[in-house]
Amino acid sequence: DTAPSLHLLGVTMDHYMLLNQHVSNITRDCFYRLHSMYKVSKCITEEAAKVMIHSGITSRLDYCNALYHKLPANLLTNLQKVQNTAARLITFTGKFEHITPVMKDLHWLPIRERIEFKLLLLVFKSLNDQAPGYLKDLIRRRQNKGTRSDDQCLLEVPRTKSGFGDRAFCNAAPALWNALPLNIRTSHSTNIFKRHLKTFLFRRV
Repeated sequence: DTAPSLHLLGVTMDHYMLLNQHVSNITRDCFYRLHSMYKVSKCITEEAAKVMIHSGITSRLDYCNALYHKLPANLLTNLQKVQNTAARLITFTGKFEHITPVMKDLHWLPIRERIEFKLLLLVFKSLNDQAPGYLKDLIRRRQNKGTRSDDQCLLEVPRTKSGFGDRAFCNAAPALWNALPLNIRTSHSTNIFKRHLKTFLFRRV
């Protein structure tokens, strides 16, 4: 019989290669931790609360989050609710207060943008020999065609025939990369790239 799910390297997938159960596990565990953290949040400083949230919540949301690209909206919404609750806990923001200004003050990208940030950082590192070979082998620079786009640092985007193909790193990452402004794609260091990319994603939000 086919197992209902597979747990591999901290990620749970069912036999349809879906992440519904994984997201459910993450959100349930994070909300349990947040409930426990809330009990001590008023007794510690904001900086201590940030460390607590990063170690217990943000690290879980970010783990293998490149896999979350193009997940169904309801699953991303569940993950976003976890992040919103963590932000409210740190800042003592009320349940019905608007969360966007709080996220901006904390310099936290929303879940969808965090996923894209991770994918794009992997592309930058792959293009600059800072990533493992198995990742570098998944992306190809666009061949020169004697046009203006030859010096734009663009990548080949393979054609796919399914939604799973669109989510694959070799397809999703180049598509996101090609949509970036030229000045970000041609950044001269990882730190500059990360700073410009985060600013770009914040402005888009």
